[in-house]
Amino acid sequence: MNQLEPLEREDQEAFLDLPFRLREAVAGQVIVEEGEHSHSCIGLLSGFTYRHRTLRNGARQIISVHVPGDFPDLQSGLLGVAIHTLQMLTPGRLALFQADELQRLVSERPAIRNALWRETLIDTSISGEWVANVGRRDARGRIAHLLCEFAMRLRAAGLLEGDSYELPMTQEQMADATGLTPVHVNRTLQEMRRAGLIHTERRKVSVADWARLAALGDFDPQYLHLEADQRS
Repeated sequence: MNQLEPLEREDQEAFLDLPFRLREAVAGQVIVEEGEHSHSCIGLLSGFTYRHRTLRNGARQIISVHVPGDFPDLQSGLLGVAIHTLQMLTPGRLALFQADELQRLVSERPAIRNALWRETLIDTSISGEWVANVGRRDARGRIAHLLCEFAMRLRAAGLLEGDSYELPMTQEQMADATGLTPVHVNRTLQEMRRAGLIHTERRKVSVADWARLAALGDFDPQYLHLEADQRS
């Protein structure tokens, strides 16, 4: 997991010795339902997940997207009840840790506790930026910011090929993440292609002009706290 990499070998080995259950999941599969009682903390080994809230009128708001190496659902296991729905964007593999075992480990090993605490702080930082994105940027800015964030996070996860990556979201899902309609998302992507900011082929996105795309999205990667190998 991303936040565990800087740990000393003994701490890494202690974490890897935790009992866990592997789970294979398909695209669209719900892993944890909002309001469901949960006793597991989930690590994402491969694939992509997202968290969302669904309102009474059926409208859905995607509140986060997670890449391999993330712990997308520490909260539910530790709180005992899911505060959102966790669902697969793509097929993937999950590691399910018993919450009580994880709590025992962090009480014994402060470095692991601090690493997981850092994970939750970064998650909160990203959530705050998503609120600002939906609340204060226009449509082009929202989509540009989302594309820039994906590029940075996938690069950190080793899933970026040059300036190209496989976008794991449909246009409908992008709409639910940015507070737009699918039609508006499609129109905005077309405008970006015509402006020479991006190239797309099916779900593959290539950033043609990083500086202009980042400026359009008012994108500053500081909130991701990737630290090493950030783009300017």
